[in-house]
Amino acid sequence: MTFKDHFSARAALYAAYRPHYPAQLFTYLSGLVRSHALAVDCGTGSGQAALGLAEHFDRVVAVDPSAGQLANATPHDRIEYRLARAESTGLPSGSADLVVAAQCLHWLETDAFFRESKRLLAPHGVIAVWGYGDPVLPTESLDRTLRLFNRGLLEPYWFAERALLLDGYRTIEFPFVELSAPEFELRMHWSLAELVGYLRTWSAVANFVAERGTDPVIEVERDLARDWGDPAVQRLIRWPLHLRAGTTDRRPRAPVESPRPAGDTAT
Repeated sequence: MTFKDHFSARAALYAAYRPHYPAQLFTYLSGLVRSHALAVDCGTGSGQAALGLAEHFDRVVAVDPSAGQLANATPHDRIEYRLARAESTGLPSGSADLVVAAQCLHWLETDAFFRESKRLLAPHGVIAVWGYGDPVLPTESLDRTLRLFNRGLLEPYWFAERALLLDGYRTIEFPFVELSAPEFELRMHWSLAELVGYLRTWSAVANFVAERGTDPVIEVERDLARDWGDPAVQRLIRWPLHLRAGTTDRRPRAPVESPRPAGDTAT
């Protein structure tokens, strides 16, 4: 298996400008499991999902094969960052209450990753995979400008794996007992500069620059500025979030009590 490293060169941008996941997502995930000793975040990147998990689990091991990404990850007392692949974490069998892969399943060798997840999961453990689609801007004119950039100019420069993400991972065989999951949405209030920083994290932008030698974001930033108004004003950006969750346990699942915050020893 070959590691497809599309993001190390932009690791600092990725850490600074990727959107954060909603707190409600991690509350939902922690409510699926009976124990909150260990969560494993596979393909952690710069740790956005790991930070959310750390609010609910006593320990989080976050693995990624990119040293550049891990170098930009946010330190946390309950997070251990490890240089490792999602398909081969090196963690003990049956040790994880929750295994997640956030915004990266389309880059993984899915059969190998799912085998590794089954090995890692403790009894009654849960796996959750999710990713987010195209951003939606707050006005029709702004959204149309970004859509023309994303689905027009950049379309030939996206990797084919992105189609798996845009399909909500529904075309990937999911060899677990699937659990019903609510719908979630990412929301960020960003200035124009923050949105532009995010656009520069896109793999399609990197591919465009590598082939043509020019930065396509410069022109779309100018186009967006016409309708943005004061560029310092923060506007609402939304992304649809696609989530699949499952378990290896085929027995009926008893209701799980609301989890205590990580580190809370009250009984």
